[in-house]
Amino acid sequence: MKIGKYLIKTLETGTFGLDGGAMFGIIPKPLWSRSNPADESNRITLGARCLLLISDDKKILVDTGIGNHWDEKFRNIYKVDQSENTLLQSLKNEGVDTEDISDVILTHLHFDHTGGSVIRENNNWVPAFPNAKYLVQKAHYDWAINPSDRDRGSFIRERFMPLVETGMLNFTNEENRFDDLIQFIPINGHTIFQQMVKISDSSKTLLYAGDLLPTSSHVPIPYVMGYDIQPLETVKEKLIILPQAVNEEWILFFEHDPQIMAGQIQKTEKGFSLKKTFLELV
Repeated sequence: MKIGKYLIKTLETGTFGLDGGAMFGIIPKPLWSRSNPADESNRITLGARCLLLISDDKKILVDTGIGNHWDEKFRNIYKVDQSENTLLQSLKNEGVDTEDISDVILTHLHFDHTGGSVIRENNNWVPAFPNAKYLVQKAHYDWAINPSDRDRGSFIRERFMPLVETGMLNFTNEENRFDDLIQFIPINGHTIFQQMVKISDSSKTLLYAGDLLPTSSHVPIPYVMGYDIQPLETVKEKLIILPQAVNEEWILFFEHDPQIMAGQIQKTEKGFSLKKTFLELV
């Protein structure tokens, strides 16, 4: 896919599993399990899909997936499977080295979005992309270093504090633009000041929706994660974003959907639903 000066590539980084009930909140299992079958531990399979934006002078990553170097206990709890893809392997497949990445835009600092931001070297955690400027909302970082008891487990400090300690983590503030094509849209339902990434030119818009719409199954308004710290805010945010997506024919990118990469939506008398799905960006 090409939007303006950016060639956009999808990077698969493996899969992991989370509790299906937590992923769908109040929605009964007989409904969500139709499209998201659960295993014997009630976990559904989730992707950890990132974007690579390539222009003449930049190579930008959006999120870094769950990363690796997890211990066996973690891998078992979260059903981590990187047998087919890792972030570094997917970059290599595109002919991109870690040193080539100029910027890393992080939607937020939960471990499944920033885990690949660092790697393990000589028993130390170091930034995975040594020449990159990492970007996250300042208000979100403030929350991440002092989270609530409810969401403390989602922030694993060793996966982002090395960026702070090396001076590589930079802060955005509210609706800042990265450039004339890339805009940050902060939202607060899932976590405080998550930033969605909107990439648009005069004819096409791609919204990297992060955990507002983690999968294609989360398009209907009531399908809100139990993980969200302010679920009613998520509902309000969907009621703002989804009509825009319909009216302007945005392509919505689903970071955690194990199969459907992106989609366009429609509004019917029954609410919002998928109109078109994409298994790859073209």
